[in-house]
Amino acid sequence: MEDTIQEIFENLLVALNIGFAHTEVTIEKDRDGNDYYYCNVSAKDASQLIGKRGRTLQALQHVLKLIVFKRLDKPIGIMIDVDGYRKRQEESVIEIATRYIDKLRATGEKQALPPMSPYFRRLVHLHLVEPEFEDLTTTSEGYGDYRHVVILKA
Repeated sequence: MEDTIQEIFENLLVALNIGFAHTEVTIEKDRDGNDYYYCNVSAKDASQLIGKRGRTLQALQHVLKLIVFKRLDKPIGIMIDVDGYRKRQEESVIEIATRYIDKLRATGEKQALPPMSPYFRRLVHLHLVEPEFEDLTTTSEGYGDYRHVVILKA
């Protein structure tokens, strides 16, 4: 399956005239324990592939999911990353959330994180269901590009 997805992914990059050195597709598990295909690409121009706020990367991922679904006739979890960009972003979001958690525990006041994409908001929500955060809860507030996570005492 990895080979099929890698072939589709590389063909998509070629069709879009996106220069890349190589791609790698591996199976990983998400926080819920579900398998998904992690597609990492070493791009010649990473910023072109990532786009502003990662929107080009998200769009490319959506198109790849649609093509794979059409070819294999079943939904499959896929995440595209460019030179580890998305993994670094995930780590950064968790670090930011940790700083806000520390501030909440020190002051007792609810903490509003900066606005972020639905993917990263979900990452924060899932991170805070860990047992070490049982005294906290999260909610999302705001609209559109200004939607953000708020961390509160449970």
